Amino acid sequence: MGIHNSKPQKQAQVLMLGLDESGKSTLLYKLKYNESVVTVPTVGFNVETLETDRSSPSLTVWDVGGQRKMRPHWKYHYADTAGLVFVVDSADYRRLDEARKELHRVLKYETLRGVPLVVLANKQDLHRALSPEVVCQKLNLRQACEGSRAWFVQPCSGITGTGLEQGFRRIVYLMKTPLRQTQEDIQVKMKSKGFSIAALICG
Repeated sequence: MGIHNSKPQKQAQVLMLGLDESGKSTLLYKLKYNESVVTVPTVGFNVETLETDRSSPSLTVWDVGGQRKMRPHWKYHYADTAGLVFVVDSADYRRLDEARKELHRVLKYETLRGVPLVVLANKQDLHRALSPEVVCQKLNLRQACEGSRAWFVQPCSGITGTGLEQGFRRIVYLMKTPLRQTQEDIQVKMKSKGFSIAALICG
């Protein structure tokens, strides 16, 4: 994200969730240290601070374990969350329905009402990875978020680092910008780049 001499005066809490083996810890350490770290399943959580630009708060990112036995504990991290990042393994078709159910359950919590969401469609370096548009459809994001929260799907790879910085810059942008403006801005930018109608729906 870039380190600056003058740190922002405040911090914002970002909660990073996703199923086990979706690559959460790998992409977090790639972004933080620009290194590919061999990780083990997170039991509990990891916490890292990411610096942003001077006009934005630094991000305290809580990477919470995604194993089935850990998911009931996710709710204890919802308080004071300013942004939600949900990581999906784009190449694991079998578990996308499970990911959808878990994400929709999270989004129903009153504590997270209106909190912006960025879905990181991870593992795009694999040839079998689904496109962000397909991930969007499989997760049924339009129905889950329509009219209630700002959201975006960012393709990325925790191995190569591609798309990671853009994904976290997007969550900063969504946290700072009113919902209506984010929707208009995204549609204008995507139309200017020639994205399909399906992609606009997923933005």
